[in-house]
This record gives sequence, structure tokens and C-alpha cells, in this order.
Amino acid sequence: MTKILSKKVFAIYGLGNVGGSIAAVWLRAGAKVIGVDISKTLLTEIQDGVSHKKEPFLSETFSKSIKNKSFFLTSDGIDASKRSSIKIIVVPVGLKNKKVDLSSVIQVTKNISKGLKKGDTVILSPSVPPGTTEKIVLPILEKESKLKGEKDFYLIYNPERIFEGRAVKDIEENYPAVISGLGPKSLKIAENLFGIISKKGVLKMPTLAEAEAEKLFEGAYRDVNIALANELAEYCEKIGINFWETRKGANSQPFCHLHYPGTGVGGLCIPVYPRIIIENASKFGKTMSLLEYSRRINDNMPKKCVDVAIEMLLKNKIKPKNAKVAVLGLGFRGEVTDTRLSPTYDVVNEFLKKECTVTVHDPYIFEDTTLPKSVPLTKDLVTATQNADLIFISSDHKIYSKLDSKSFSKGKKLILFFDGRNVLNPKLFSSVMLNTIGIGKN
Repeated sequence: MTKILSKKVFAIYGLGNVGGSIAAVWLRAGAKVIGVDISKTLLTEIQDGVSHKKEPFLSETFSKSIKNKSFFLTSDGIDASKRSSIKIIVVPVGLKNKKVDLSSVIQVTKNISKGLKKGDTVILSPSVPPGTTEKIVLPILEKESKLKGEKDFYLIYNPERIFEGRAVKDIEENYPAVISGLGPKSLKIAENLFGIISKKGVLKMPTLAEAEAEKLFEGAYRDVNIALANELAEYCEKIGINFWETRKGANSQPFCHLHYPGTGVGGLCIPVYPRIIIENASKFGKTMSLLEYSRRINDNMPKKCVDVAIEMLLKNKIKPKNAKVAVLGLGFRGEVTDTRLSPTYDVVNEFLKKECTVTVHDPYIFEDTTLPKSVPLTKDLVTATQNADLIFISSDHKIYSKLDSKSFSKGKKLILFFDGRNVLNPKLFSSVMLNTIGIGKN
């Protein structure tokens, strides 16, 4: 344990997939951590060792740390601030009516300010509009605490950079930690702290706003790239060629990095970051045409894919009304239990507009309150596909790649398949009708 960690108590505000991973990393480094979350259910699950099952290292790290009394759990953010010297804000920033929602960040900042002491450090990690740390977080901290930033306490922006399912490894090994500070003292503290946990070192940004923008640019790049892949995939479908083979050839050139097309873009990262930029730019009279067009393409993918699937039904003389559709995958992408902004919700709603009967299958998600009440969710594939007219792959869970045409209920002679993620092996579906996104039929 370093001298820095031995004298500090961390308070991590928000213990979801991102905050939980950040807490685990500091615990693994030898720090004492207070985990703060408003969800009593999540706190109980962490205490019982049954949380974050799809994120390696978290549950075992939490259980071990609770046992050795280096990890404490609370829903009292003010008390946690009083008892800690380093406070890390990792609550989500989402969209509310397509507007950036900073309410959770603001509330946590207010709680921290009521326990803020001289010499404390506050670190903001969520993806936020440039200027948030200095123009929103800092004034709240100073007003409530009567302390001065950079003089009495230190303020850092460190964007989380993780991929769900390998979060701890990403923080510790895969990427340098991007850091910025309110001033030179804050930046030096950030360099010392994150140098402890990041094997790739730190990348110092000149200003807080530039570090905030950096994180948004990462997501915007991916969203635009996915939109390009979706357009090129449709082009390939129209002219009768295989996008996936073409992509493989194109990406053999080091300056080309085409992403995957698919049924849609979900989660609180890629679809949200461009919206943050678009909204923020509008305040300065700037229209982000490319980002807006890319968002429209990706937002329209659930409808486009369902329209293709409906055409399959009609061509096979199956009326969409009351047709049985099994949608496979509720996670916003493969191998995650996170359903936030999952394109599957839009897929389901599009099928319901056509008066189809819909069942959703997911091997990892057992209950959900966002799906319409008329749509059952099950982890049993046989139950989900019983008497199905159409099977629609919405999330690329690895388990689906192992399926073949014999994996499904034989209640009906004809089952149609639409693969919106290119996970099915076409050789194993040669005896049935399979339509895969990006593969032309001419």
C-alpha cells in the first residue's frame, strides 16, 4: 500500500457497473472505500456478495473487502463526504426528453459539499458537457462549503473509459487514465493518484473542458462509424453482396476501421454522447449536422430491421397480425445485463404496432419493468420460441452464436429467422429461411 492510499479514505458515489468497477479498482490497490448508492437493493446485493455478476472481479473484491473492513456501504452521501478525503462522482448522466440530465450529478455534488473539508479532493467521472466541472460542480461545492477550489480543496475530471464486461482490466491495464485539474495542484494530485492504478500511466489534458470533450468525442466517433456501417450494410443488401466479407477486406487496410451494423445502438454511452454535443453546440449557434444525421440513422435501425422481418412474414403468406415473434436479447449489446436504451425496446414496440404477439428471451436478464405488460420475458429458449413464426436476433449474446435450426421448437413446420447482429452460422440454417443484416439476396 502506498503512502498516499494509507492516509486517504475514498467515497465512491454511484455503485452501478461503472462506479462499482471504480470502487473495486481502488480496493484492489489497497484503499479504504465508502460505497454510496441510493439503491438499498444494490447495497444489499453487494453486502450479500451477489451483485455485478457479469463484471469480473467485482463481487469477490467487495466480499473480501467487506470482510477485512476496508469497504463500507451507505446511502448517506453527506456522512460519506464527512468521513472521506477523496470523493469520486460516478452517477449516470442520461437524457430526459432528449435533453442532458445532470440532476444526479448536481444532487451528489450538493451532498458532497455539505461534508467537504480543507484538503479534500473531488473527482468527477461521468460524461458531461464541456464546462460542467468548472461551471456547475465547482460553484456548488464552493457555495455550500464556503471553501475555495484549488486553495482549500482540489477538483479533478477523470472520464471513465470502460467496456462493460472487462471494466476493471480496462481501468488497470488497457488505457491511460485521462486527467485534468482545476489548477496545477489539482492536476498534480490527479497524476499521483491515477498513476497508482493505471499501468498505462496518465494522459494530462490542459483544461477540464478539453478532458470532458475528449470523452464525448470517443462516443461520437463510434456512433458516426456505426451509422456508416448501417448505411453500407443496406447498400450491400440492395446490390446483393455481403457487407461482412467486404468489411473484412476493407479493414485489412490500417486506416480503415469499419464498425458493425446492427438493430440499433443502446446503453448510456454511444447514443447519449452525440446528443450531449448536439445540445451543447446549439447553445453556441452551431448545428452538428453529421452527428444529427448519424443519430437518425441509428435511431431508425430497429424500425428498419422490423420492416424487413415483416416483409419476410408477408412473402411467406403469414399475416403479421397475431404472428408469433420471438425476440432474442434484451441487453443493449451482447454479454451485458444492462438494458438502458436497449434497441430491443424499440424492436418490440415496432412489432406490436403490426399487432404481432411478442415474447422476449434473454439468458442473463430475468425481469424487466420497461417492456409492455403484454410482452413476457423469459430465460427459457424453448418457451420463448414455442410455435414462433419468426425469430429475431436483437442482441449478440454469445449463446446465440451456438444455435442451429434444430435448437428451436418444432411446433410449426416453418420458422423464419432475422439475424440483426450476424451471430448465426448460416451453414447451420441452410434448411430454413434466414435473413442476415448486411447480406444481399440477389
